[in-house]
Amino acid sequence: MTIGIGASKDFDKVVTSIRQASTKAHIVCYCGSGTTLPDDIASVQSDSPELAMIADLMAGRIHGAVRGTLPANSTLQALKRATCVDHLLRIALLETANGRLFLLAPVGVDEGWTISEKLDLVARGREIAEKFGLPRGVAILSGGRLGDVGRHNQVDNSLASGELVAKLASAWHAEILIEDAVEECGLIIAPDGISGNLIFRTLTFLGAGKGHGAPVVNIDKIFVDTSRASPNYTNALMLADALSKT
Repeated sequence: MTIGIGASKDFDKVVTSIRQASTKAHIVCYCGSGTTLPDDIASVQSDSPELAMIADLMAGRIHGAVRGTLPANSTLQALKRATCVDHLLRIALLETANGRLFLLAPVGVDEGWTISEKLDLVARGREIAEKFGLPRGVAILSGGRLGDVGRHNQVDNSLASGELVAKLASAWHAEILIEDAVEECGLIIAPDGISGNLIFRTLTFLGAGKGHGAPVVNIDKIFVDTSRASPNYTNALMLADALSKT
């Protein structure tokens, strides 16, 4: 089993992540031409490391990929072109400060804006939750409590959307009570991509939580997206390895 990880900067962070990953998989670092890495780190060097990694992923030369510190825009655009999809859907595996694991989606600002996208995320998220032994419950969040109806049109629309998605997906409309949802459910669906991204960033960068990576779930290859602001990518590498085996 071979897993690739990208590095366009913060090479020490990527190297440390590779060394700390508790996996038997062979890990290859995709980086720019002329990059100097320690002798124990396997690498593929290219003027376009994101294109090289995605090409190897599509060809089956690696079994999973982690974005690492590659630039988001060019890497994800290349992934969309290679997999012939017009958008990517990601589901993040997160951990609270007290160690509770849960899945969160949408986490990209351009994701999860329609009812159909939310239902797709629920279906795919349930599969991942089952693979990792997380609670099967699904919580649908919205922008307020039901008692807040009438306070603002956007709140009303968010509540109505939450009710509909919960009904269609046989899920729990947890309203705005994310603190209760995390205690009960393995998958949480945010009202939209902006709020989901804010939840992710608040938990992982301000709230002492952890992000273990966000697999892209609407392609047939294993690609785990990461934030360049993450302190390390060890868990993302292990997540890619685990998904590639299942």
